[in-house]
Amino acid sequence: MEIKRIVSFLPSATELLYEFGVDDKLFGVTHECKYPEDAKLKPQVISSVINSDDLTSDEINTVTCTLLNEGKNIFELNEKNLIDANPDLIISQETCEVCAAYTNQVKSAVDILPRKPELYSMDPHNLKEIIQSVIKLGQILNKEKKSIEIVNSLEQRIQFIQNSEKTIIPKVLAIEWIEPFFTAGHWIPQMIEFAGGVNLISNSGDHSRRMDMDEVMLSDPDIIILMPCGFDTDRTVSEYGSILHNNSAWNSLKAVKNNQIYAVDANSFFSKPSIRTIDGLEILAKIIQPDKFENLIVPVNSFAKIS
Repeated sequence: MEIKRIVSFLPSATELLYEFGVDDKLFGVTHECKYPEDAKLKPQVISSVINSDDLTSDEINTVTCTLLNEGKNIFELNEKNLIDANPDLIISQETCEVCAAYTNQVKSAVDILPRKPELYSMDPHNLKEIIQSVIKLGQILNKEKKSIEIVNSLEQRIQFIQNSEKTIIPKVLAIEWIEPFFTAGHWIPQMIEFAGGVNLISNSGDHSRRMDMDEVMLSDPDIIILMPCGFDTDRTVSEYGSILHNNSAWNSLKAVKNNQIYAVDANSFFSKPSIRTIDGLEILAKIIQPDKFENLIVPVNSFAKIS
């Protein structure tokens, strides 16, 4: 069946659809589909019940946990926009029920639609699986040639970072949420290893989990990279100032004393299993091996050292 009408429940899929040049077939997106700019103009079929812009990290965590514990949805389905979209294909995910529309929304969408669409769920947990998702979606959309072009470019960039000779191999702790602390899981540990660091606490493919200050202190990182899920660099720097700047236990850490704390644009380059995670890999390389990758060009304001 030829795919003529697509609804994306996943921002990383939306980015990939634009990369494939099939955005003219995209008739529904989520509130988080903000890249490229044109995606913001597409009808929204999914929105969040949580306004994270007006809440602190702790408040966001509390509201999210309360909704999940009560069995309530944290995303809302716009039934009218979905029916108007009348999709042949819905792209969703099973990686994280907090980060993007999940199984409940997909089931509700299928129940609402009079014409049942094809479903494709992207569920990558490492860079290899992100690459594979490009190939798979290319096959579904009859864009195999374009998918091979994209994959070849991404793999060359990965290999350049991964195969570069590293000198000192620092211990790196990536933190996915600041209050409370959460580990950075899924593809992040592998990215840190490829970029020339020793990843601490979490393992490649693991789901993110809560951790406490004692665990952070015990890990004794040389470098700490803050990447709160869904936050950009400026928001992360702001959160740091209000939550950790005056924390005595935090300030006793070696990485803090050595001025090796970094904020990154997690929303664009780390939180989602998109092809822009390769930009994220390059950002990590510049942070972890600054001398080796000094001339590597990364997006403006994609990371900042916190002093």
